[in-house]
Amino acid sequence: MENQNNYSRRRFLSVAALTMAVAELGGLNLLNAQENVKNKYSNNKTHSNTSFDSIKQIHAGVLNMGYAESGPADGEPIILLHGWPYTIHSYANVAALLSEEGYRVIVPHLRGHGSTQFLSAKTPRNGQQSAIAADIIALMDALNIDKAVIGGFDWGARTANIMSALWPERCKAMVSVSGYLIGSQEVNQSPLLPKAELSWWYQFYFATERGRLGYEANRKDFAKLIWQTASPEWKFSDTVFEKSAAELDNADHVAIVIHNYRWRLALAEGEAKYDKYEKMLATFPAITVPSITLEGDANGAPHGNPSNYAAKFKGKYAHYNLSGGIGHNLPQEAPKAFADAIIQAAMMA
Repeated sequence: MENQNNYSRRRFLSVAALTMAVAELGGLNLLNAQENVKNKYSNNKTHSNTSFDSIKQIHAGVLNMGYAESGPADGEPIILLHGWPYTIHSYANVAALLSEEGYRVIVPHLRGHGSTQFLSAKTPRNGQQSAIAADIIALMDALNIDKAVIGGFDWGARTANIMSALWPERCKAMVSVSGYLIGSQEVNQSPLLPKAELSWWYQFYFATERGRLGYEANRKDFAKLIWQTASPEWKFSDTVFEKSAAELDNADHVAIVIHNYRWRLALAEGEAKYDKYEKMLATFPAITVPSITLEGDANGAPHGNPSNYAAKFKGKYAHYNLSGGIGHNLPQEAPKAFADAIIQAAMMA
């Protein structure tokens, strides 16, 4: 991988010369050196909207997990995690770009999505944050991957945060859209200002039986509405949407989504085996692995101000604001920017 890394370094220095200079000088908090840097690729929204041609299956923890894989088998591993109501297809173009650079790219269907199934009908359909993170550690174990660069947005960003906080030895570096997303049930009991509460309308909808039934009956229409409001300037085609929406037909999808949002508000219990993780996460642990956070200028989903979460990243760190109408589904809307961030994060380690 030495030749590949040298090539990537030369190519990426044009984007992040200042970042790499600071990183090589000793692991400073890079946000202090370049707050609100504009990524030069932020306006490059040209992409082919490709999808993954084949899906592999492997037993990982409590799941028979489906995942896409591309790139050389001996390449440096990259694991990319999707959000809700999105699927692995958010990363089709990112995976292609990284594979061309010699990375081994793995994009799993999270529990309740695509071809991922529970091994036992008796396993609780649990969507709590630490359970999803534990799934990805189990996937790494099943694939004999000791350490990987982890990237994610939405649920995937939270999962990447949790993995980096609880299992830093398994995470070489991390890229997270919208920064630090680890939560706790206790903090979620505190009300927000009305405008902020409005942006979480679906969380309160899902807290009701009417909401569960409504999502069950209208999951594709629901997903399209979220796509439109979370990325108001992204003009996605019906073909692009339907490719992802098909992955929401998983038999456990509704149960996982409903439990995820009810658990956040302490309206549903988690599993005792995850209590130790949730106790640690409730302290909002710092992330020490090399990290890059990204934010689009047209993100219509709830998200924090980068200056408010920068202090949670204690290792080498950079933040980029992307301009050009980039919304919540950043990897699919700006795949080159996301792929370049992954490459930069890998080189920061």
